[in-house]
Amino acid sequence: MSEVAELEQPVKPPQELAAAPAFWEAGAAPPDEVRFFQGPQPRGFELGKALGIFCELMRGFRTFHFLGPCVTVFGSARFGEGQPHYALAREVGARLARAGFTVMTGGGPGLMEAANRGARDVGGISVGCNIELPTEQRPNPYLDRWITFRHFFVRKLMLVKYSYAFIAMPGGFGTLDEIFEVATLIQTGKIKQFPLVLMGREFWHPLTDFLYSRLLAGGMIDPADYQRFLVTDSAEEAVRSVTEVAQNQFGLTYGPQAKRRWYLWE
Repeated sequence: MSEVAELEQPVKPPQELAAAPAFWEAGAAPPDEVRFFQGPQPRGFELGKALGIFCELMRGFRTFHFLGPCVTVFGSARFGEGQPHYALAREVGARLARAGFTVMTGGGPGLMEAANRGARDVGGISVGCNIELPTEQRPNPYLDRWITFRHFFVRKLMLVKYSYAFIAMPGGFGTLDEIFEVATLIQTGKIKQFPLVLMGREFWHPLTDFLYSRLLAGGMIDPADYQRFLVTDSAEEAVRSVTEVAQNQFGLTYGPQAKRRWYLWE
């Protein structure tokens, strides 16, 4: 068979991927979030969803409004304590806390847990934006405060809104989604030029090579877009860069926090 003919053959997904998600019982209605993304729904359903999303947004705003300046750490939920990247994420969390930052993560296990744990190790503030999922995700035990969100887009808004910088540990689809969401917001001027750090040179090398050899060389991104990423193996270098940029470029100070107002449900 020729190469062209091979390419034309339909790709058959593995049996386990072709099957319905295991958390859907036979004959059961899909979760509200799945139904929401299945096109137009009855107006009452869509109004209810819009109000629920608004309430979820306000709950996040009111919970995180009184935090000190945050740095968000992204990373895989599947890397356990015995793996080297866990120790690195824990060191990153500790150094960020010592520098005066609140450490914010997705609130789950793995490398998110490691960063929160590092902040807790040195008496820093550790918070999480958890997400309802059928598997993997659960709040880790090193959080001072957290919210469990139903919607990914609300969760990602909170992870970005309160942070002066973003540090990405190795991770999968979720981590990649978060990295490029932040990169796109910076590129398009929707947020400021906050630091974006990739921890682990060997892990991220294929990605940075793709960005350079394909996107930059092909004119699909500018040199400034490529240079936006700091890639390092050093927690010290990462936190030093974050601190310097936050203080010198954005005038970060550690002044008094806003006062709570009872009439705003705070």
